[in-house]
Amino acid sequence: MAVFSLKIMDKDGNTLAVAKGEDFVDLVYAQEYKPGDIIELQSSENNLHVNWQVDDALGVSFVYVTGTVQYDIPFGEKRISYSPKVFYGNRHYIYAEKASEAEIKCYRNLALNKADQHKDVPCYPHATANVETRGESVFAAKNAIDGVRANLSHGEWPYESWGINRRDDAAMKLEFGRKVEVDKLVFYTRSDFPHDNWWTDATVTFSDGSVLQISLKKQATAQVIPIEKRVIEWLELGNLVKADDPSPFPALTQIEVYGTVVTEPEMTE
Repeated sequence: MAVFSLKIMDKDGNTLAVAKGEDFVDLVYAQEYKPGDIIELQSSENNLHVNWQVDDALGVSFVYVTGTVQYDIPFGEKRISYSPKVFYGNRHYIYAEKASEAEIKCYRNLALNKADQHKDVPCYPHATANVETRGESVFAAKNAIDGVRANLSHGEWPYESWGINRRDDAAMKLEFGRKVEVDKLVFYTRSDFPHDNWWTDATVTFSDGSVLQISLKKQATAQVIPIEKRVIEWLELGNLVKADDPSPFPALTQIEVYGTVVTEPEMTE
């Protein structure tokens, strides 16, 4: 049994609200957020699969938590990569629930994390990149795993994406935080043509040492790539080859990685 604690803290570390519960905790925060406010999730156990909702307008994510998570409430420029409804107003519903065995074993998109952040956190999946266009939030790597597939424009939500700032050596890493078995990749490349370019080829490098060369097309719909099953802890997308097109702006709206969590076999006497 995991004992969860949820807190809202201000920029000075003062606790504004708190709740605790066994395997489940929820918190209603009846105030407007202020710059510097943080949502903190603590657990008596680490390395847990958790259904984690940082805001009712954002929705729940199935995540793997390895320590105390501090979620920074976005303001200003960082706010525009989210729906205007998220973190807005003076009534917010937050919760964390220990995932059931059935949920853990479920075949799913293991890349999805609506609550990923633009910083290192003990909460997975987590996306990072060696470049993000002009450092703007609407082009951050985390946008490519937030579940929003809208790709016919670019910029503010719902058209946030991973932008590569015209870099030929751009690469994005997706970490799962534990072992997972995967068998399918799905790409939604940004398709704001003629503003956008697209990639014709790319390389996916897996943590098991295997490498996969893939071909991509000029299309807005899902590009599904079945792959041989493999057990990994991360993958990296790189060696991105732009099409012969005047636009210098290819980008990734969403990557999905399908499979199951690798669970330890039950002990028998």
